[in-house]
Amino acid sequence: MNSGFMNLPRDTPLVQVHTTTGRGFTPEEVAARCADRLMSVADTAPLAIREQALAFKNHIERVVAIYMREAIASDRTTVYNALKDAGHDDLADLIRRL
Repeated sequence: MNSGFMNLPRDTPLVQVHTTTGRGFTPEEVAARCADRLMSVADTAPLAIREQALAFKNHIERVVAIYMREAIASDRTTVYNALKDAGHDDLADLIRRL
């Protein structure tokens, strides 16, 4: 009988807090958190499977970080163009140099 409740692992926290001081998160830090949410590897998995899964997870982190850097650059281009179009050439140039 389905009670309508989702079965959640008891040993995995539902909420995590990540902070930085004086800066935002890097694409690599966010990519690592993303990969942690996308996949996990059981401690009880056979060694060969665990190593292969962890290698794949590291690959996911690198790919996500690459696309995040592309998204950041694209957003900066959008902001630069919006500032230029609004006549704020000095601000646009500051954004371009980030």
